[in-house]
Amino acid sequence: MKSKVYFVPVSDKDNSDAVIKKIKALLGASAILNIVQKNYKTAVKIHFGEEGNTGFVRPEYARVICDAIADRKASGFLTDTNTLYRGQRMNSRDHVNTAHKHGFTKKITGVDVVIPDESVDSDKIDVKVDAKFIKTARLASIFIKADAIVAISHFKGHMMTGFGGALKNIGMGCATREGKLAQHCDVSPFIYEDRCKACGACVKICPVNAIRIENKRARIDKSKCIGCANCIAVCPAGAMFIDFGVGAAVQDKMVEYAAAVIRKKPGRMAYLNFALRINKECDCWGMENPRIAPDVGIFASLDPVAIDKASLDMVKRSCGKDIFKEHHPLQDANIQLNYAADLGLGSLNYELVEMK
Repeated sequence: MKSKVYFVPVSDKDNSDAVIKKIKALLGASAILNIVQKNYKTAVKIHFGEEGNTGFVRPEYARVICDAIADRKASGFLTDTNTLYRGQRMNSRDHVNTAHKHGFTKKITGVDVVIPDESVDSDKIDVKVDAKFIKTARLASIFIKADAIVAISHFKGHMMTGFGGALKNIGMGCATREGKLAQHCDVSPFIYEDRCKACGACVKICPVNAIRIENKRARIDKSKCIGCANCIAVCPAGAMFIDFGVGAAVQDKMVEYAAAVIRKKPGRMAYLNFALRINKECDCWGMENPRIAPDVGIFASLDPVAIDKASLDMVKRSCGKDIFKEHHPLQDANIQLNYAADLGLGSLNYELVEMK
């Protein structure tokens, strides 16, 4: 049986009022929020964007979903986990402040921002997965304790997973910093020494001081490297690279982490993908990164695999090519989709219900 994915097209010409009307119509037609029952504490998982980045889903759009949860006599809150890399979302206090700076205030969204604090033991939980790579997932307990989860995902490119959508939002986004490290730990970059210009960009951005300039070449201390790949993103000479035979495992680990969350919430998770402002890289970048596709639209489903597959297919169709493969040629984004389907997290077969 095919999973239903509801879709409403959005163009670059649509203003925020028009988009808000479309979100409301999408929620009504899809009825995905029927998973939220009266008095449910509902975690709305969203990415607030790193400081200097504006590609994230806009707070006024999140408001529509939060209001719809409140209309069901449930309580919602916006949430995310702290980052592995150095930035303005590395600890709970700074993370909340960054969210507020980006407009995710209670006045604008109608709900609070709650960021779990990993220094508090009760904010962390271990969940057994017993999968190929991950045996025990280290998660923020806020997602397991919530009665329901609604994932609001910005659909965009990503250097290590090809694209980032619902699966990445849950798999990487619900993990503690230790869990994020477990997913990244095999992705230590290598250096094409003949390309390296010793400019120092990689040294400046490395969050753990694992890179130094020595004999006019960058050197990586692999014992310190956490595999965040920030150095690859900023290298102007293209001297940094990843052995993607190893790096492909990141997608598998990410999906296994998603499984740890999804299996704890049968029938109590819903997903919205915003294929708007489709950027080359993740919203974790502390800077703007280029848009690589026109606005496509917004998707809604109860199936995380189907919604990501439908989003990928529609972006390809809109661009007339695989824009993610073009910008991340060493990545096969189908790895995450196929593995998630193999683990029973959803279906690759979907019925697209397009709204006009």
